[in-house]
Amino acid sequence: MSGGDMVPGPQLVDKTALVCIIILFLLFLVALVGNGLIIMALGSEWLLQRTLLPCDKLLVSLGASRFCLQWVVISKNIYIFLNPTAFPYNPVFQLLAVQWDFWNSATLWFSTWLSVFYCVKIATFTHPVFLWLKRNVSGLVPWMLLSSLGFSTFTTVLFFIGNHRMYQNYLKKGLQPWNVTRNAVRTYERFCLFPLRIVTWTVPTVIFIVGTVLLITSLGRHTKKVFFSISGFHSSSAQAHIKALLAFISFAIFFTSSFLSLVLTASGMFPFGEFRFWIWQTVIYLGTAIHPLILLLSNRRLRALL
Repeated sequence: MSGGDMVPGPQLVDKTALVCIIILFLLFLVALVGNGLIIMALGSEWLLQRTLLPCDKLLVSLGASRFCLQWVVISKNIYIFLNPTAFPYNPVFQLLAVQWDFWNSATLWFSTWLSVFYCVKIATFTHPVFLWLKRNVSGLVPWMLLSSLGFSTFTTVLFFIGNHRMYQNYLKKGLQPWNVTRNAVRTYERFCLFPLRIVTWTVPTVIFIVGTVLLITSLGRHTKKVFFSISGFHSSSAQAHIKALLAFISFAIFFTSSFLSLVLTASGMFPFGEFRFWIWQTVIYLGTAIHPLILLLSNRRLRALL
């Protein structure tokens, strides 16, 4: 998803970008339906039965944060398309940025804790700390959810302060929106906001990668043992392990690509309004649309909805 700290140029949106925008909107609908089904299935169970499996609490929280984030992203892209020369720290952008920063951070953290939960529950390591976590991780899920909201709120406040400061400097200097790329505004972005974003995004990403690598390593070893057993590849156990392994690999690919897209977009490589900006948004949303479908297909209860 695109961040809120890039500076638009004076040019209008290329007409050929309309094709990408249409594709982007269709992918948005697919992602919206996928996450909506997850929320509907697990959220209704949580409300009606007053209880939910710990992993499903993380899953429905992830689906809800993505659902909200998608609405913010599409609203922001529509505003950019209609106002390609608007200053990226005006009040409208600040309002959208607050929502984007919160839901983006929440999505990163919910994804991270989901990876950690599956790693602890499924992996078969024998370290004492790991065994303690395996016994207690279900009880830690509420704290995972609360910490995700807490971290997201904290980072959102920091980004809001930075965005508001940028807008105040813009008003004081009376700059035109298309003349800010080579002045102190861009310098402040590069040396203050960009490093802050990298730090806040990297922390959950590192935790996610560690958990996912441990889980995939454990699953890979176990799958190899089952594969070379007497029953071999065609056994139900081997098929289940292979499906789980592929699901987690796809999750890792999606998360890593999302992190890289955040970094590249925040670095200003894809300026607002340009054709390559809309191409990049389409590529990002392709993964965003596919992953909820993978979650639906890999979960037996969610698969019943399709």
